[in-house]
Amino acid sequence: MKRLDIIYEDNHLIMVNKPSGVLVQGDSTGDEPLVEMVKKYIKDKYKKPGAVFLAPVHRIDRPVSGLVVFARTSKAAERMAKIFQDRKVKKTYWALVSNRPPEDEAKLINWLKKDPEKNRTHCYDSDRRGGKRAELDYKFLGKVGSHYLLEINPLTGRSHQIRAQLAKIGCTIKGDAKYGEKVRNKDGSINLHSRGIEFEHPVKKELLKVKAKLPKNDIIWQNFAHLG
Repeated sequence: MKRLDIIYEDNHLIMVNKPSGVLVQGDSTGDEPLVEMVKKYIKDKYKKPGAVFLAPVHRIDRPVSGLVVFARTSKAAERMAKIFQDRKVKKTYWALVSNRPPEDEAKLINWLKKDPEKNRTHCYDSDRRGGKRAELDYKFLGKVGSHYLLEINPLTGRSHQIRAQLAKIGCTIKGDAKYGEKVRNKDGSINLHSRGIEFEHPVKKELLKVKAKLPKNDIIWQNFAHLG
């Protein structure tokens, strides 16, 4: 990634519009993660000597694009962790799916069980097989060609939650072969975008609402750019 798309920055937080294909934190691949790129950006911009403190407040999957929040101080990191734990944050995602959902607007409640070996989440209608309760709200925003745009507000933060819950109702996300989509995107991305976030600033105590623009290099996403 040549240049970071910084969408919010102050002394306490920094938010980045992550391209698909970039890790938030490092893994066994050894690929440079977003957290290290942002550390370099801060070090260069502010000419900081020594190590730069930076903590991801949340994560999005590698093939997902969009907004990621980092804390620039330990105090901000601690307070943001509490905000997320107490569910005092509204996260918004946009997803392009191949089928229109059964209802234009609904709440989905399922139980999710992670398979660490396959890095896949199984989605069930009840808690009989164990798993963690997962909730999200979605609404249908529009259609262009054969793609339907959904806006999703996850109310819990489970691994692969949106991908698994939408697949369960027959609305697999474009490109998401792991959850049943027949055709992969050529670049390995899936059309799920971390669109926005809303919470009370951990230090300034003012309402913060931030949006991440849709990927410019994806023609199908750009079909929906007029929606704001």
